Amino acid sequence: MLLARLTEACGAPGQESEIRDLIRAEIAPYADEIKTDALGNLIAFKNPHASGPKVMLAAHMDEVALMIVGIEKNGYLKFRPLGGIDPRVLVAKTVVIGDKKIFGVIGSKPIHLQRPEERNKAFSLRELAIDIGVKSKEEAEKLVKLGDAAYFTTKYEEIGKNKIKAKALDDRVGCALAIRLLQEKVSFPLAVAFTVQEEVGLRGAGVAAYQVEPDLALILEGTTASDVPGTDQHKQATSVGKGPAVTIMDRTVIAHPPLVRKLLELAREKNIPAQIRRTTTGGTDAGRIQLAKEGAKVAVIAVPCRYIHSAVSLMSKDDFEAAYQLVKAYLQYLEKEGK
Repeated sequence: MLLARLTEACGAPGQESEIRDLIRAEIAPYADEIKTDALGNLIAFKNPHASGPKVMLAAHMDEVALMIVGIEKNGYLKFRPLGGIDPRVLVAKTVVIGDKKIFGVIGSKPIHLQRPEERNKAFSLRELAIDIGVKSKEEAEKLVKLGDAAYFTTKYEEIGKNKIKAKALDDRVGCALAIRLLQEKVSFPLAVAFTVQEEVGLRGAGVAAYQVEPDLALILEGTTASDVPGTDQHKQATSVGKGPAVTIMDRTVIAHPPLVRKLLELAREKNIPAQIRRTTTGGTDAGRIQLAKEGAKVAVIAVPCRYIHSAVSLMSKDDFEAAYQLVKAYLQYLEKEGK
């Protein structure tokens, strides 16, 4: 399954080559032109010389990961996060490191050796290390190097009622949507950008949009679902199982109001479940795409995912399908408007 292969592939910010190669192979039959720019964005074009509004779909390839920043005398590896990761979720997680996929375990002082005051607080990054089963710095240096990325080892699996658990659903779910939507028949110019370095500052999207110069852009994301224990209902950004979330505003963007209204109107007309993202925290590539060159009309359509930026996330296959149907309906609307 495509989403399984996408989530199990590796691609840290700035180190997206593995996931980029996988996506390129998937989209080659459906694109008229494909390019990779200097930053590493993968951009596919359909009908590049046609008339009509220039539409851009965007999804980021990179995932949160860890970077090796030190090798201790005893062979343990010190690391720092690539993207926003809560250190509390890291203890005892398994990882693979670098191109060789060296296996490791994130270790800490075991509870029976901790002082009472240590048991009452979470470990900091300084107190964690990756154990790759060697005894010395010299042994470790034969296997890994500074700057290598470490990735969670979570496998894609379908669980419960139409649910999926996997790593990197933020934003491989958006990549899967973009690949599928690229297969739709449209007559207007369509660019599909698989962007880089979103997790460390939305860096690739602005570069991609500068090249494409879209009239409008739809950003396809996996967003936080806060329908979890301990979160007040009014603070829940999105809920799993209620359809894709359409953003009104976040810390990086105010989505184009007529575009948002049209998406919600189409959802009602087509009986597609959809929800409004109910908080304004976080940000997406929309913030950079909206401001590129002369600017673009943007909207964000996101699949709600619980526990993002951790070793494992959970989403609904029904939400994924509804997101696909909603964006497809909008592309069909544009097709009719242009005739």
